[in-house]
Amino acid sequence: MKLTEKQRRFVDYYVETGNASEAARRAGYAEKAAYRTGSENLRKPQVKAAIDARLKELEDKRIAKADEVLQFLTSTLRGEVKEERVVVEGTGEGRSDARIITVQVSARDRLGAAKSLLKRYPMQLDAKEQKLKLQKLEAEIRAAEQVDDDAVTIVDDLENSENGN
Repeated sequence: MKLTEKQRRFVDYYVETGNASEAARRAGYAEKAAYRTGSENLRKPQVKAAIDARLKELEDKRIAKADEVLQFLTSTLRGEVKEERVVVEGTGEGRSDARIITVQVSARDRLGAAKSLLKRYPMQLDAKEQKLKLQKLEAEIRAAEQVDDDAVTIVDDLENSENGN
């Protein structure tokens, strides 16, 4: 079922204000019935779906997704990102002029981007280390499973702590 014009306005104002009564008033519903009408509109599936769709659309526009962040970090690392800086130059006679220049981001910023990317894409050596650790853990689990369930193991770790070790 399609929304009426008032319901479309209600959706717009509800997304803007987050208040059903205010949205109903602004959409043109009766002042005295604004609370009730706003509440009823929020319970209507088609109105609720329209509000949810609008909020999702706004969220998608405002929040950077992972691929967007990775693209930015990569561009920064490669020196493709530029920034503006104010430069003040002396013109003589105790006077100076300021101007804005565009420069590549600093080496520090590029290094920071590289570190952020490496956290997301571990190096091959790290992957090999992780694989070895996983194999070791799996071997320990297999060994533990083979131990007799009725056997009792006593661990005396107090001896080392009493000696200060």
